[in-house]
Amino acid sequence: MKKNIKKFLTLVLTLALVTVCFAGCGAKEQTGDKTYKIGVIQFMSHPSLDNCYNGIEQALKDSGLSYTIDRQIGSSASAEADCTNFAQNMVASDYDMIFAIATPAAGAAFAATDETDIPVIFCAVSDPVGAGIVDSIETPKYNCTGTSDILDLEAQVELIQNMQPDVKKIGILYTSSEENSLSNLAKFRTVCDAKNIEVVASAVQSSTDIPAAAEDLAGKVDCINNFTDNNVVNNLSVVLNAAERHGIPVYGSEVEQVKNGCLAAVSIEYVALGKVTGEMGIEVLKGADAANMAVRTITDATPVINSEVLSALNITMPEKYKNAETVTTNK
Repeated sequence: MKKNIKKFLTLVLTLALVTVCFAGCGAKEQTGDKTYKIGVIQFMSHPSLDNCYNGIEQALKDSGLSYTIDRQIGSSASAEADCTNFAQNMVASDYDMIFAIATPAAGAAFAATDETDIPVIFCAVSDPVGAGIVDSIETPKYNCTGTSDILDLEAQVELIQNMQPDVKKIGILYTSSEENSLSNLAKFRTVCDAKNIEVVASAVQSSTDIPAAAEDLAGKVDCINNFTDNNVVNNLSVVLNAAERHGIPVYGSEVEQVKNGCLAAVSIEYVALGKVTGEMGIEVLKGADAANMAVRTITDATPVINSEVLSALNITMPEKYKNAETVTTNK
């Protein structure tokens, strides 16, 4: 009898352990097999923002997570309205996370996710505090964080001065509704004021304003400098053509602009910036709190010079930049 009772108790205990193990193993397996629904809102398509996406995508591929990506890109004619619609649709579909590339896309995602628990991870936002999507760089406060493509404007003006030692007037073409351009313009003026260089700024509202504004600006200045203004970058060929007619160079903010015909830039590496953005998103998916995750930047901006444009403008390579990366114009 005792023997039978002992066997019975052993069987009960074994079944209990199997049940616990099965339940525990099943729960773990379910968590590991979760497929995240990830949205990507890209303000518009041009090489800088495309490179941001490539970096995000690479980080996600390297993460080992299971996910689907819905990438939506605004059209140049209606990009801001498009981003708002994309964000609202992603919220309605209960996405697990939204990556937003460029300031207008980030603003749209931030507004759409208000009062939801969907985190927004932005990329290439020059002034996220000014844009109102974080409370501070160190502590965003909201369920929104990401990376800033803040420009080294001191180094940019130094590059221009080395290329054109007699530079007196630098033209800036910018979109009045782009917060990052307004922020960069204010900082650029401060840098140039200290060097007794006049900044001649011309505001546009849309792509249709650019041809006339670029032509007018090119006739007034020694060169034109472009920031990361998406509207201007998307119409860079128009600006380059106007500058060529007036025999002046255009300076960019990253390597793709230099490959497309700008003379030079202290270049941000946007693929690297996108990868950092993607890695931040992965941390949040794994449990990190976006509200307490500081906005990140990359610091490896480097000078890039277009050797063909340098020759066409009869500018001698400055000694300071003789070891800089050189590129040729995309054909």
